[in-house]
Order: sequence, then structure tokens, then C-alpha cells
Amino acid sequence: MKIAYFDCFAGISGDMTLGALVDAGANFDSLKNELVKLGISEYEIRAEKVVRRGISATDVSVDVHHHHHGEHGHHGRSFTAIRDTIQASTLTDGVKARAIAIFKRLGEAEAKIHGKDIEEIHFHEVGAVDAIVDIVGACICLDLLGIEKIYASPLPTFHGTVQTAHGTLPLPAPATAELLKNAPWRELGIEGEIITPTGAAILAELSDGFGPMPGMVTHSIGYGSGKKDFGIANVLRVMVGESKSAPVQYHEVTVLESNIDDLSPQIYEVVMERLFAAGALDVYLTPIQMKKNRPATLLSVICAPQDVETLGKIIFEETSTIGIRIDTRNRMCLPREITTVQTQFGPIRLKVARQDGQVVNVQPEYDDCKAAAAEHEVPVKRVRDAAVVEFYRAD
Repeated sequence: MKIAYFDCFAGISGDMTLGALVDAGANFDSLKNELVKLGISEYEIRAEKVVRRGISATDVSVDVHHHHHGEHGHHGRSFTAIRDTIQASTLTDGVKARAIAIFKRLGEAEAKIHGKDIEEIHFHEVGAVDAIVDIVGACICLDLLGIEKIYASPLPTFHGTVQTAHGTLPLPAPATAELLKNAPWRELGIEGEIITPTGAAILAELSDGFGPMPGMVTHSIGYGSGKKDFGIANVLRVMVGESKSAPVQYHEVTVLESNIDDLSPQIYEVVMERLFAAGALDVYLTPIQMKKNRPATLLSVICAPQDVETLGKIIFEETSTIGIRIDTRNRMCLPREITTVQTQFGPIRLKVARQDGQVVNVQPEYDDCKAAAAEHEVPVKRVRDAAVVEFYRAD
């Protein structure tokens, strides 16, 4: 299986992703020819070789015609407009599915930040063209290179502020932080925006895991250049090659537990919602018998060690407990990835687990199935079955 490892030493953006994939072997002329299929003409894309702190890299730039005012010029493009543009193109189904999924992930993050529905989010015209070319272009390059899976390094921290249409905002930008809230970070402390929302959306949707470089035989390496000098080599490195069988992964987790016998069952819904929103890996309830044979509930929360204080605070706030047991454990996990298939009911994401390179479990995302079922007025199980069939047909 052909895979790519994104080494985000100095961050990631849309143009850095394009540059790295072109540098790794994606043909630039083929990329431009595929982008023409979108029917968007108000931009020019160019690539040139540059040297960043001693490293030769490819710098891809998307120059938008600022004077152009099309149908969406004043109000920006909505997610639906962008989705329809991509869907109406003659790009491959795989490129379409990946690109739409990335834009949906980006739109959902922006909607959550601004307290709106995704259809109320409009990408500014210039920014929309940049993002469309960057995101669709990245998916085209992955298709040209035949890359099936993507893995990424832990992400470098950065700080400062950025000027937006909403005023001065902290870095990481709120959408970037939302998109990468479950990804691991490593301390770098650069002042300036080294991970953009577009780069974050690409990683959040397409990465099958964050961590050390997986077992692979590397065939090509590409460097994509950033535009600014942060005092380090501002490049994204992408390593492309064939994967070896991924081993079972071991992770350290923390388990928080409390025995509760005096809380209204209705409140557990809120407890679970808040815990998951704050980063809990799993939350579950177990019926137990306490002293004097009193029926009670065991609340169990599995989380990353660094989230103990945050989640413990929520448990104290929302429940009647005055004590929490804390236990550190190791868990064994199969390698897993999120992939998207095109069904007769639209794109559906699936969680796929493998052992020794073989698929052992495929689970369609329930929210995708539920939304598609409601739109097409069919049972959820029919959408789910269609997604599983399409996965095995393509795998």
C-alpha cells in the first residue's frame, strides 16, 4: 500500500502541502490540467524551486485575481456552493470525495466557532478560491501519486495573533485549534501562524494517525516551502513510499471513576456530552450495588493523561460526587483510519481497523448515515450497508 508521511517540522498550510507533493513527484502540469476541470478561472498557479535555510523546496503560489467579482464576489462562497462546484466537475470520484470531506470539516469547525449552522458560513471570495485550489489540488496530487493513506508527525506549537475579518484573534486561530483538538502537539514556540486552517483541515480529515514515522520503504521525499522566515527551515516534508504491516499500537490512558447513587438519570446525558466535548476518549455508565444494597451508577471516563484536570472539573461540576478515582493504564489498539466512500446516498465516512495489513473491522460514521438517511428518506441501516459494500468493492 502506498502511503505518505507528513513531517510537520515547521507547520503546514495549503500551499506548503501542494509544494511538498509536487516536490515528491506529482506532475505540476497534470495538476494544472486537473484543476481546470473545476471551471474556476480567477486565479493563476505557479511553482518554483527555492532554498529555505539550506533546504531546497518547491514553492507553490496561487495568485487570485482580486479585481474579479463573479456571482459570489460580494458575499463569498458557501459550503454548498463549493461542494456543488466540486461535485459538478469531471474530477475523479476519489478526488471529489476527499476534497468535499475536507471542506465539510473546515466548515463545521468555523460554524462551531461562530455559533452558526454550516450553511451560514461563507468563505470570502479571495480566500475561497485559495482554499479551493489548495484543497482540491492537494487531493489531485495524492491521486496522481497513488497515495492511499496519510500519517503525520506531532504538530509544532506556535503563538501570537492574526488579523481576520472578525478582528484580532489568538494563534492558533480558533478554527485551527478546533480542527486539531485531538491531535498531539510538541513544543516549538514559534511566534507566527505556522499552521493555517486550510492545512489543519487537510490533516484533520485525511490523516490516519499522528505520531512517529510508520514502518515504510521510502521512494520519494518532497519539501514544500512556506512564504515566511520564522528563523527555521520553513518547509513541510512529505515522505512517500510503501507501507509495512502496522503493528498493534500501545497507548497510555487515564481512567477516571466515580460511584454515584444520588444523581437524577436525566443529568448523565449532559455529563457525557460535556466530557466528550472536552476530549474524553470514552465515557460509559455501569449499574452497581453500593452499601446497604443501594442501586448506583459507576461513571467511567477514559482520557489522555493531560486531560485529567479538565475532565475531573466537569465531573465535579455536573454530578454529585465528591471523589474521583484515577488509574493509569495501557491500552492496545489496532491501527485505524478514517476513509470516505461515495454511495448512492452521498459520501459516507468509515472507521477502518486493520491487523497485519488486513481489514478486521469497518464501521460507517453514524452521523453521516443518519443525515443521509433523513435526506433520502430511507432507513439508516440501508445507508450503513451501502457504505460497507462500497468500501469492500473499492478496497
